[in-house]
Amino acid sequence: MKNKTINAGQVWKEFEDSLVPRLRLSLLDRAVYSHLFRHSRLEGRLRIRFSIPWLARGIRASATPTRQSVRRLIEHGALRLVERTKAGHVVEVRLPEEIRPARGEAIAVVAANGARRVNLEETDFLQNHALRRAIHARERGRCFYCMRRLRARMRCLDHVIPRVQMGRNSYRNLVSSCVECNSLKGERMAGDFLRRLFREGKLTTAELKGRLRALEELAAGKLRPEIQDNDRRAADLVKASFGAEKSGSPSCLKPSHSPQMPP
Repeated sequence: MKNKTINAGQVWKEFEDSLVPRLRLSLLDRAVYSHLFRHSRLEGRLRIRFSIPWLARGIRASATPTRQSVRRLIEHGALRLVERTKAGHVVEVRLPEEIRPARGEAIAVVAANGARRVNLEETDFLQNHALRRAIHARERGRCFYCMRRLRARMRCLDHVIPRVQMGRNSYRNLVSSCVECNSLKGERMAGDFLRRLFREGKLTTAELKGRLRALEELAAGKLRPEIQDNDRRAADLVKASFGAEKSGSPSCLKPSHSPQMPP
């Protein structure tokens, strides 16, 4: 992607009128995007290298919510993560017109009154049994963390970024895990928990690297669950997405640590 001449006024209009409502950006998300846009695309650069403390100071916010906002913007595709190290992030800041649903994000389902399209990025995967099963199926019967084989009655869904830290019910933030890992992880970030498993000898060096790589792919939206539209799951998905199903479902919420058991 090459940089191009920026019409700042037009970009701002598209951002406020289209991108903000489409992605449901919070005030903090808007501040983060605007600050990074100001110091990258308006300066004629596609990419920007920054640290979370620097960004937090620039928008007058604390570090933790700023970090969470950066993650959300990466999930939405407003930022493309190029590199992440202890020293900071390197991202490409995308213009509103450049932010498109990735291939496979929009999935077709058939409702009783005709065909509709559902945005995978906006789907709550705790809404019904079909969507929860899709997350379990993506992990192919293993715990995302410790890699153990799981029986159907001994698995649950875990939030990679805990709910108390504004973790979403997105396919990018839900994994299939064993009850033990779900309980031990608690409010830890997934990367820290994986390193704990390694120190305790539950993961080899190769497995740790593989799990950390899978964690990055999950955040980038590369580990999409497969959802079919020719069986009961399609009907369930329609109900969840269009509000026909009002009843909630239990989840792996912390700090109660009560696991989301499968149907």
